[in-house]
Amino acid sequence: MAKISLCFLVLIAFAIGRNVCEAAEEIGVYELKKGDFTVKITNYGATVLSVIVPDKNGKLDDVVLGFESLDGYKNDSVYFGALVGRVANRIGGAQFTLNGNTYQLPANDHGNTLHGGTKGFGDVIWTVTSYVKDSHITLNYDSHDGEQGFPGEVSVFVTYMFIGRNKLAINMQAKPVNKATPINLASHTYWNLGGHTSGDILSHKIQLLASHVTPVNDKLIPTGEISAVEGTGFDFLEPREIGSKFNEVPGGYDINYVIDQTGKGKHISKAAVVQESKSGRKLELWTNKPGVQFYTSNMLNDTIGKGGFVYKRYAGLCLETQGFPDSVNHPNFPSQIVNPGEVYRHIMVYRFTAN
Repeated sequence: MAKISLCFLVLIAFAIGRNVCEAAEEIGVYELKKGDFTVKITNYGATVLSVIVPDKNGKLDDVVLGFESLDGYKNDSVYFGALVGRVANRIGGAQFTLNGNTYQLPANDHGNTLHGGTKGFGDVIWTVTSYVKDSHITLNYDSHDGEQGFPGEVSVFVTYMFIGRNKLAINMQAKPVNKATPINLASHTYWNLGGHTSGDILSHKIQLLASHVTPVNDKLIPTGEISAVEGTGFDFLEPREIGSKFNEVPGGYDINYVIDQTGKGKHISKAAVVQESKSGRKLELWTNKPGVQFYTSNMLNDTIGKGGFVYKRYAGLCLETQGFPDSVNHPNFPSQIVNPGEVYRHIMVYRFTAN
């Protein structure tokens, strides 16, 4: 899997994106289904509504947290399943300077900008450009100059597609039209491999193939340092239960991990492996991006979800592959600036198994 070609995935997305089958002006729900693997997507926020996969005994469960109706997503403050941007994660002080100009952004998180502002990409209606039920769905959003304070027009595409019988790929692309601008898209899906109604994820075992993190201050803004995880509560280089060192990380995990040996050029690299013992389900994640935000849903607080089930704190985990948070204000971090004529590309591949 580490040898999957990034160019191969991009070519697939380009080819299917050209086959325009629908210009969706209204909010809809679209099902992708192959065998016993089912994914539901809405064009509101290009959001993942559900992922249904079998456990080791063949029992099917929805392993994604979410709301019972689309109205829940319109009033969502936890970003269930959303495709977030133009810049995912946080921008310190809700501003940045680019090419001599300072851009002021909405301060929607303790004086900082979170997930693109008060109305980011997870809060808009996308256009469905291609949809084949047993294959893929491609959605497009055109972001205007000055939207949420960001410079320039940007055309964004995301494709959710099956690869083989048990892999789901997310291919994100964005093209600035007329100005340089920061771009950092992320999929904000909450996972619980025991099933979304099974309780907390503290007994899930996780391995993060990342030897370093980007430490943060009390408002979760990176300090600019890059610190080794060895010997700390952030060390998941070997698989262990998520809750095993919660005493060393008060409040849970919400931090960017620096992925080791991230694929360069044509290839993607493994970022994480998650396992749940009762169901036997395993999720493996690959990406071409340098970071992954590991978040243990610390802010969930009796959120009413699908079927009226109440999601409590730690009910799900997020693995948001990404550029580093607040990169626009830290020159030592990998740049997120994309110029006209360049293409932002972000690939995620999930593989689901059970044994």
